[in-house]
Amino acid sequence: MATLISCSNESLEVIEETQAKETENETITVVNPEKEEVQDVIWTETSNWLGKMQRTNGLLESTENGDFVSLYDNALAALAFTALKKYDKAEAIFDYFNGQIDNELLKGNGGFYATRNKQGDHHDRIWMGDNAWLLIALNNYHDATGSNKYSRLSHELEQWLRSLQDEDGGLFGGENEDGSTIHKVTEGIVTAFNAVKGYDDFHKNILGYLEVERWDNNENLLVAWPENPEYKYALDLHTLGYNIFENFPTTVLYQADRYKNTQTSTLTGEDIVGYCFDEDQDVIWLEGTAQMAVAFQNAGLESEANVLLEQLEKTFIKSTTLTNAKGIPYTSNYGTSYGTDMLWDHADITSTLSSSVWYLFAKLKFNPLTLGKNKNIPNQDQFWNE
Repeated sequence: MATLISCSNESLEVIEETQAKETENETITVVNPEKEEVQDVIWTETSNWLGKMQRTNGLLESTENGDFVSLYDNALAALAFTALKKYDKAEAIFDYFNGQIDNELLKGNGGFYATRNKQGDHHDRIWMGDNAWLLIALNNYHDATGSNKYSRLSHELEQWLRSLQDEDGGLFGGENEDGSTIHKVTEGIVTAFNAVKGYDDFHKNILGYLEVERWDNNENLLVAWPENPEYKYALDLHTLGYNIFENFPTTVLYQADRYKNTQTSTLTGEDIVGYCFDEDQDVIWLEGTAQMAVAFQNAGLESEANVLLEQLEKTFIKSTTLTNAKGIPYTSNYGTSYGTDMLWDHADITSTLSSSVWYLFAKLKFNPLTLGKNKNIPNQDQFWNE
């Protein structure tokens, strides 16, 4: 089973020295798109941190003081810059990947690599879910700007995602570093469902696969790891399911209480209430907790979302290298990621893009999955309503 839409399955080596920043030094002014008011200092400093993490090649490192660049995290950053109307910053990310179409995306069996270093030298596997998130970011950018600047990049990503579909409707997860095929992963499949526009046989066949292979009729939940009862369910499938599929039951968000727990923040010593990756409840996954806040907002449950935002705001880390900047670590404390794999060193004490960006989404009341949600799925294909 692949890990949950971030770099939690990777061994993230954090360099213990001041990170050389190739970035603009401007402050991002954050404006509420509805009220046109400058927002509070807390999350303005988060948007500043995000902007100042961008290097001259357009890429953003996943953490401060590291040499690790994640495709998923950069897709999230592009979405955040789009939501903040900082289109030039989103374009810098897209420009980088646009320049890699022929020598990476279309090379071999296709797809962009999941990780690379800050110079752009790639390594590791090609993970389908991360590529789907890049397409989601492009879709949102094109919709917000009315531009089709990256139409070729979007087209080639969509074609590659479609090429991964098996006869049973499921999608293979990509390719490991040794060239072996990654098995079908629920999280990546539902993300690709959202990323590819419209509703056609590609989408219909995905739903057929999910209904047969990844749906628990007793719990009415998507299943992450059907062969392993201890880790059968995963938090991200609650938020993804609700945010991606039309008429998905709101009860799925309350069923996420199975992951809810309280941990002591490694950095502050404060008790933090939030959600774990899975039912072992050994950490608070701060990115996933922010995703829950966005899902609650999407469901019109503002009070539940606000409670989670208050918890997230207890975990901020003030940057020691960037001015007026702060971010949120990946987890509140050290422990396991999805399953029994341990998190990387410093996951609980270093600001990360994924947690910080999902927090920004919640503060902006921006759901990056909304654009791809309205597919007019035929009633007979909505198996979650049977």
